[in-house]
Amino acid sequence: MKTLCLLLLLSVSAFAAKPNIIVIFVDNFGNGDLGCFGSKLHRTPNVDRLAAEGTKFTSFYVASGVCTPSRAALMTGCYPRRVGMHVSDTGGAVLQPVARKGLNPSEVTMAEVLKSAGYATMCIGKWHLGDQPGFLPTKQGFDDFFGLPYSDDMTKDKKPDVWPELPLMRGEKVIDAPADRDHLVKRCTEEAVRFIEKHAAEPFILYLPHTMPGSTAHPFSSENFRGKSANGEYGDSVEELDWSTGEIMAALQRLKLADNTLVVWTSDNGAVKRNPPQGSNAPYRGSGYDTSEGAMRMPCVMRWPGKIAAGAVNDALCSTLDLLPTFASLTGASMPPHKIDGHDITSILFGAGNTASPWDDDGFFYYRMEQLQAVRAGDWKLYLPLEGKFKTLGSRREPSKLELFDVRHDVSEEHEVSAQHPEVVQRLAQLAEKAREDIGDFNHPGTGQRKAGLVENAVPLLP
Repeated sequence: MKTLCLLLLLSVSAFAAKPNIIVIFVDNFGNGDLGCFGSKLHRTPNVDRLAAEGTKFTSFYVASGVCTPSRAALMTGCYPRRVGMHVSDTGGAVLQPVARKGLNPSEVTMAEVLKSAGYATMCIGKWHLGDQPGFLPTKQGFDDFFGLPYSDDMTKDKKPDVWPELPLMRGEKVIDAPADRDHLVKRCTEEAVRFIEKHAAEPFILYLPHTMPGSTAHPFSSENFRGKSANGEYGDSVEELDWSTGEIMAALQRLKLADNTLVVWTSDNGAVKRNPPQGSNAPYRGSGYDTSEGAMRMPCVMRWPGKIAAGAVNDALCSTLDLLPTFASLTGASMPPHKIDGHDITSILFGAGNTASPWDDDGFFYYRMEQLQAVRAGDWKLYLPLEGKFKTLGSRREPSKLELFDVRHDVSEEHEVSAQHPEVVQRLAQLAEKAREDIGDFNHPGTGQRKAGLVENAVPLLP
């Protein structure tokens, strides 16, 4: 009897040490779109409260300025080029419907890492890592899936002979087509709350890659938010995403889970350039879909009471690449057997004043599809001199010159300083050369690359 009681105590103790994890990953959303990061247009009280109760990370990066590769990096802790997800099966920047390509099932995802540690796993929202059966979330470590297999703008009218109606899925089945985009955020939020309620008595990870503001010029929102913001359809969508965050936090509070839940709130890439303007990447230069700071330096808030400092700001260089190894460290889960690029940043999460980062030594690399375009280490970002720099989602290329900026203190990149710091230029160029050898570059395969998944015949997702 004593032995049984001891085992039960050990089991309860082990569970108590494991936090629940929620990753909210919004779509095409810029640094300047949140009140806590400076927005005067959008009302975001719930994310602002997360920031007040947690830490804002102001040098937090995604590994790509565009959807598919950014999500591949988050899921695997690897640069997209390492896992073959830097270009689509047709040579484009992102996967499209009925793609032959997807994240290789041999890669170990964040969900698989946590599942091995006894976590319930759920993906709700936009997947965009392959729409064929073997590439869906349920084949990549998630117990269940609710949402879109790819972007909200990939609708049948664009390619009526090839693309199906935009599918809304549950698990591996299409339950609605075309999906009602006006109510996606609302429905995904309701699904998220149900998942939390169902798994309140066990550790869980909820990956919530919201579908909005999305990839269309006219973001969607439900009736309670449509026409209510000071920034048109985009602002309506932003404010509904904030409401969603509030609903999730309220559920955690109601279920007494808030104190043992790590919440990460960030975006897959910066706001896209629109005319007239919609989203804001302020104070950073550039916009979504390239390798600018505006495209890849994201608003990020993390909250875990008693572990992550409240009301703090940390400018340590961090990335979505770091989440998988950090979650593994926090939960005692085993790391993937193959090489990954992310770092365990637990010491940064728990140390508000700790701005030293592993990336300061290793260098953080900015890839545009297959091309290495820039590197950051510490305060410095070096834009590499290129004869033909990829400039758009297509293949347009033009020359670019070497430029060096102190992106920690000169966040808007107003002062080019390569002439004053030749030693920094040399060091960052050497780091870039190491990346070329390992991960690769345009017309230069890397020794550390792995292949994406590929099917011989792709079929559309139909009800």
